[in-house]
Amino acid sequence: MPQHILIVEDEPSIAELISINLTHSGFVVSRALQSDEALQMMKLNTPDLIILDWMLPGKSGVQFAKELRTNPAMQALPILMLTAKGEEADKILGLDAGADDYVTKPFSPKELVARVKALLRRHAPISAEEKPLSIGPIELDPAAHRIAVMMSNGSTKTLALGPTEFRLLHFLMSNPERVHSRAHLLDHVWGNESYIEERTVDVHIKRLRAALAPYHCDQYVETVRGSGYRITKNPVDA
Repeated sequence: MPQHILIVEDEPSIAELISINLTHSGFVVSRALQSDEALQMMKLNTPDLIILDWMLPGKSGVQFAKELRTNPAMQALPILMLTAKGEEADKILGLDAGADDYVTKPFSPKELVARVKALLRRHAPISAEEKPLSIGPIELDPAAHRIAVMMSNGSTKTLALGPTEFRLLHFLMSNPERVHSRAHLLDHVWGNESYIEERTVDVHIKRLRAALAPYHCDQYVETVRGSGYRITKNPVDA
């Protein structure tokens, strides 16, 4: 079945350009002019990926991305942010809001399609043969795409993560105690897409820690100054 892409873009000419190129690449495409319209469409038919313009009438794309990431039904949805803002700080703001990738206007339609395909590949289901992993109180089941945290009182809490943070945590837990450089993480989590900047890793590590923090598990993800990141079984601040 063809994958479904939802374009949320208020400029008809840009939306049409993206739609034509994605359709020619075999995708099923829907279009919305603003976030409220997009949300109603998503309630009826959840897309496989959303292309979200930063500047939208009413609610901005950044605000909409934040809301999607707080919605359990939409947390695993890949988001590609489309923006005219090319400064690093703006890109980081978009990633902080919950986007998994971004494309800066003006853009090449071929590159945009390539980015969509790469993002969908990164968020393809993990093999059912993958075994559950555990580090401290964190338990990750790749096949079920579920993360649970064992609390001190014996109860279990389910942890919701965005698609990129899930794959990042899965990779780190698959290789505990090893220090991974940003370039190494890009190769293994993002799939060696050269257009992804290393700074992106820092943003997703920050998002991962923020999700772990309410359960007092953020200290398991350590920064090794000058080298990169690792997950440890024995955090210093535990």
